[in-house]
Amino acid sequence: MTEQLPAVGRRTLLGISASAAGAIVLAACDRTRPKPSSGGPGTPAEEEVPVTAPEDLMREHGVLKRVLLIYQEGIRRLQAGEPSPAEALNAAAEVVRSFIEDYHARLEERYVFAKLEQAGKLTDLTGVLRTQHQRGRVLTDRVLAATAAAAASAQPARDALAQDMSAFVRMYEPHEAREDTVVFPALRDVMPAAEFRDMAEIFEDEEHRRFGQDGFHVVVDKVADIEKSLGIYDLSTFTAT
Repeated sequence: MTEQLPAVGRRTLLGISASAAGAIVLAACDRTRPKPSSGGPGTPAEEEVPVTAPEDLMREHGVLKRVLLIYQEGIRRLQAGEPSPAEALNAAAEVVRSFIEDYHARLEERYVFAKLEQAGKLTDLTGVLRTQHQRGRVLTDRVLAATAAAAASAQPARDALAQDMSAFVRMYEPHEAREDTVVFPALRDVMPAAEFRDMAEIFEDEEHRRFGQDGFHVVVDKVADIEKSLGIYDLSTFTAT
């Protein structure tokens, strides 16, 4: 029950200064405002702003974008005749397989695409996106196989690896952009608000089950380590001259 203002009548309020009236209102509001946690620095607030399901999926797209940059660096080195960064590329492909394909894409297919298709919305688009998920898994199989052992010195093997990574990058850049700008915004239109909120909890629970309580940040750190091994972690190196 909301606490009432102090017992000051309307006429009394009109007869006092504006600053005094403001002080009375602020004092009353202060008594009803939840107090911040006293647990010290780093202690979470009593009420955290929830992350929506589309927001969760979009930050995972950020992980994918960083993997695509790793692939692009691998392609550059292979095409320039430099030593193949097979170990780094294999680690990146493992992130794609475990985090993007087996987790992120499955959530999209089961919850996002399915909801839109049940509502008869964007069905042509979701069909294309599902097909691209399948093609992406085939390409990831090839990248994993090609980078599992020491880098092959034969140029045909290097060319095939570069071609597969190029095809993956070319497909997934517009793929994730279309999801972010068309598919995820449309999700709100086909779901009741309560169900929309519940979906975020389902995603979070699945993330914790698969990758641990701090799973997203663990994956981000793993990608950062790969970037550092390739010398592309420093964001300033991408600044236009």
